[in-house]
Amino acid sequence: MQFAEASHDDLFESIAADLQTQGYAITHDALPLLMSSGLLSRVVRLQHDDFSAAGTGRQQQHQLNQFVRRDKIRWLSNDDPAEAAWLDYMAELQRYMNRRLYLGLFSYEGHFAHYQPGDFYKKHMDAFKGQANRVLTTVLYLNPNWEIQDGGELVIYQAENHEQELLRVSPRFGTLVTFLSEDYPHEVLPAKRDRYSIAGWFRLNSSTTVRADPPR
Repeated sequence: MQFAEASHDDLFESIAADLQTQGYAITHDALPLLMSSGLLSRVVRLQHDDFSAAGTGRQQQHQLNQFVRRDKIRWLSNDDPAEAAWLDYMAELQRYMNRRLYLGLFSYEGHFAHYQPGDFYKKHMDAFKGQANRVLTTVLYLNPNWEIQDGGELVIYQAENHEQELLRVSPRFGTLVTFLSEDYPHEVLPAKRDRYSIAGWFRLNSSTTVRADPPR
């Protein structure tokens, strides 16, 4: 099944230009409707047991901490057509960003995130300076008819002052947020209804002669 259009260069150029000038991009209606609808249909069909409690940290440092975050996640794969279409879309974005901004993006990893009413993710960084792992963060929202009173905003803090709020993004259907992972702390505020998204990260190649770069 084909969800994506042949070229997204205008959209990708808009994202690249915003990243270059301000370090983040907020894009509404970022996907073809058939593609975003397919992703929504996919995530709501998943069963509760298909998700697992999200943790913090990577590999040996990974741990569950419900004081920090309470969402549940399911990693994406190419086994489902809707998920594969999104991964192909991200591969296109990766190639464009590498050509346009010379970011050296090597791989992409992403998961569905389900926040039940009251769930949150406190302020955090997706990557830290000098660790050369996650470089570019993406968040796609899959919530039709989302209203301001539903809550669940993404709060992004300033790169220069991590205590100063920069902007809030309502998780409305089809909105894509892209930002430099090492620069912007952010948090997810509690929502009053089920909230779905795809969180993802473009990474550099951290392989060595004795260890291949892990997918996540």
